[in-house]
Amino acid sequence: MRDLHLPGRSAVFAQNGIAATSHPIAAQVAIETLKSGGNAADAAIAGALVLGIAEPQMTGIGGDCFVLVKPAGSEEIVALNGSGRAPKGLNAADLRAQGLTSMPVQAIEAVTLPGAIDAFCRLNADYGLKSLAEVLAPAIHYAEEGIPVAPRVAFDWADDIGCLKGAARDFYSLGGKAPTIGQIFRAPGQAEVLRRIARDGRAGFYEGEVAEDMISSLRALGGTHTFDDLAQTACTYTTPVSGAYQDVELVEHPPNGQGATAILLLNILKHFDLKSMDPFGTSRAHIEAEATKLAYDARNRFIADPDHTTRLAHMLAPETAAKLAAMIDPKRAMPQAAPLTEAVHRDTIYITVVDRDRMAVSLIYSIFWGFGSGLASTKFGINFQNRGAGFTLQAGHPNEAAGGKRPMHTIIPGMLRRNGRVTMPFGVMGGAYQPCGHARFVTNLTDFGMDPQTAIDAPRCFSGAEGMEVERGYSDTVRAELAAMGHKVTIPDTPLGGAQAIEIAGDILVGASDPRKDGCALGY
Repeated sequence: MRDLHLPGRSAVFAQNGIAATSHPIAAQVAIETLKSGGNAADAAIAGALVLGIAEPQMTGIGGDCFVLVKPAGSEEIVALNGSGRAPKGLNAADLRAQGLTSMPVQAIEAVTLPGAIDAFCRLNADYGLKSLAEVLAPAIHYAEEGIPVAPRVAFDWADDIGCLKGAARDFYSLGGKAPTIGQIFRAPGQAEVLRRIARDGRAGFYEGEVAEDMISSLRALGGTHTFDDLAQTACTYTTPVSGAYQDVELVEHPPNGQGATAILLLNILKHFDLKSMDPFGTSRAHIEAEATKLAYDARNRFIADPDHTTRLAHMLAPETAAKLAAMIDPKRAMPQAAPLTEAVHRDTIYITVVDRDRMAVSLIYSIFWGFGSGLASTKFGINFQNRGAGFTLQAGHPNEAAGGKRPMHTIIPGMLRRNGRVTMPFGVMGGAYQPCGHARFVTNLTDFGMDPQTAIDAPRCFSGAEGMEVERGYSDTVRAELAAMGHKVTIPDTPLGGAQAIEIAGDILVGASDPRKDGCALGY
């Protein structure tokens, strides 16, 4: 139990259902959906679509999603890939001919087709209890009436507004400025789009006037996107990947998501005695940082469109992790992972809901960078994602940009199993941080015996492209010791990630929600 004298939050305990997400209105909508006869699939979709209005810098109907579902009365976990593809006109050779060495990040070339709506329609048809119109009704209401801007949302909005261009700036600013805390954000154009989806299903989005708005807007911005590209967008069911750590099994979405990276990271960490380390000390932070470098290097080499990911078995093999772990110096940071790992590899953003019947849904839904591409459609204000930035321009690479391919995605929903039973759907938002966040959450639970809320609250660090980001929750002494080991240590302006989890503890559900975001866990 936490020290009640100190700031913090308690976990949420309930019997009938819990929803945990990054905005309280979305959590409330999910619970209301459960209480009115919906199940976890209905509630997750309803809450996710409200998040597109509550946190438009994070997600929206122009984005993608990945879903893990544990149906009621079963321990099977089903994966649904709701990521869209590049337009057929995208060609890496053409971009290289323009002098580019990497994919543009917030530009028309990075815009892939939106896959989330197709996936939501499929998830509702295959697993939901309510009609699509009932599930979409709360998002339609809030898009029309608006939602007051929450503190974390206002912080992100002010940081991201500079990327907005043209119609996106008209729809996602208030007089050209980011809204401040408490100001109302409305999206009546999105409300109209959602009404059409409620009436016509996926055709309301991928055909007709909404499709015309998206494709004509993309073409006017210089895109190669066509009506055929949009019409052919379709989600796919896939088989999850998993790996054991201590007494739990981590279940992740397969490529083109980066979930296998979290499994590899845990496989590397198995070779170190984390339990003997201070959970918030230098040694653990260093070992995790070095393992992260190695796991992410493998991700960058191998993870791509499912049809092009050929070395997943190698990435998840125990012997691969053992060879990588042997490269870690417990006292010194490695400068770069790629040159060291060449010999090993030479063959070569969340809502979770659990209902009274114990259907569990782990759903992550995103437009990638803040406001995605920074571009939007002119009539309805659909913010286009920039998932194509996940491609590489390296010729012959499995993840080389090409028309009709899905890029490597950062968003990964997770679930934990113990003894064959699903015990916890969870997710950690935060772009590239997500696999590291999954691994840290699992080791917090297993090696250090933390409960889910404590595991989420605990300070975080991440060794990424810009160096080692260490949250203020760590001491100055730890930061100084990490710097002495060779890490380029900084304190990030924005906290690392945002996590949500629901523990299925027999007849009781326990919800945990990250204080780094505005949201909460709610139950009944």
